[in-house]
Amino acid sequence: MSLIATQAHTHPMSLATIQSCFGDLYSVFGIMDDQLCGFAILHQIFEDATLMDICVCPSQQGRGFGRRLLEAVISRARSASGETLFLEVRASSIAARALYSQYGFVGAGCRKGYYRTAEGVEDAILMELNLL
Repeated sequence: MSLIATQAHTHPMSLATIQSCFGDLYSVFGIMDDQLCGFAILHQIFEDATLMDICVCPSQQGRGFGRRLLEAVISRARSASGETLFLEVRASSIAARALYSQYGFVGAGCRKGYYRTAEGVEDAILMELNLL
């Protein structure tokens, strides 16, 4: 997972952070095609769920893997009595924002300078999905 995150993100979660997501409050999803091609991490406490990361290996993008991972995350959050699914996405990530919008996510705010970039920082768009 760490290798995929490093390939897909300019500033990925650390290996220690990824490893910490294998616990009672998390659900981790993987998508395989001979090997691991992508993953998603869901954190849920009671009715609030957060998509911590969704990541597809760059060479495998465009094959619908991100969509399938997102559907699995939404399904799991609903089946665990989730009411709202939250996420943060880079403001520049137009494709990801469009995908989330297709599934009913709406903008809920902005975190100024949240993500590091090679040039400095970038805003995060907060999005949420009503699961009820």
